[in-house]
Amino acid sequence: MSDAAPTTPLPGFTDLLRTVARLRAPDGCPWDREQTMASMAPHLIEEAYEAADALRRGDVDAAREELGDVLVNVALVAQMGHEQGVCDADGIAGAAAAKLVRRHPHVFGDARADGAEMAYRNWERIKQAERKQQDGPKGVLDGVPAALPALLRAFRLGEKAARVGFDWPDRQGPRAKLDEELGELDAAIASGDRAAIADELGDVLFSLCNLARHLGANPEMALAGTADKFQRRFASVEQQFEYQLQGRSLAELDAAWNRAKTAE
Repeated sequence: MSDAAPTTPLPGFTDLLRTVARLRAPDGCPWDREQTMASMAPHLIEEAYEAADALRRGDVDAAREELGDVLVNVALVAQMGHEQGVCDADGIAGAAAAKLVRRHPHVFGDARADGAEMAYRNWERIKQAERKQQDGPKGVLDGVPAALPALLRAFRLGEKAARVGFDWPDRQGPRAKLDEELGELDAAIASGDRAAIADELGDVLFSLCNLARHLGANPEMALAGTADKFQRRFASVEQQFEYQLQGRSLAELDAAWNRAKTAE
């Protein structure tokens, strides 16, 4: 398969746009006709999560299907924009392509990018310059969506701040900060102040995200992997007891857990 961009219309994408337009037609689907841009937001997020999960698991078939669902949601929103005269699929795609060209001067211009880090810095520099020319927030952290999962948002906030020098020089800094925050959490627990406990627990999690960044690990992916592992091993425990866990002692459950762990 060639790496070159397609030079002819994409029939599959064209069919999708036509199908979505038909669904939104006066004699189309009542559910699709009832939706608005705002009502589609949670559906888009849900489908994006499902696609991301399939990609994380390396399930190519599931990823292909889930990415298609993401495209369906994008096409629906674009059709709504077309109906309202504010945007359409072609305009959205064209603007995205223009932005890619603008922010990759090392590919489409004369700039240099010796490695991924320099390419990313080029992107961020151009992005900030564009924001200065626009109305609205212009801060370094303003581009991090509040709707991101909290762990990923914390990671991205630390990453963005680090890009402008607001960071520890090495991993020892965030590691020491984690100990400091754990001490403050212990003090809050001792006080019994639930609000303080929640606040300090948040600081511990944020510090863990900073440490993860310095270790070159994505905390969202790391936690997702651990959650998968826990679910897999717990399922094994259930199977060992034929799904009858009520009344089992902690020692029995712990022994079954260790058997599941050893089996892996």
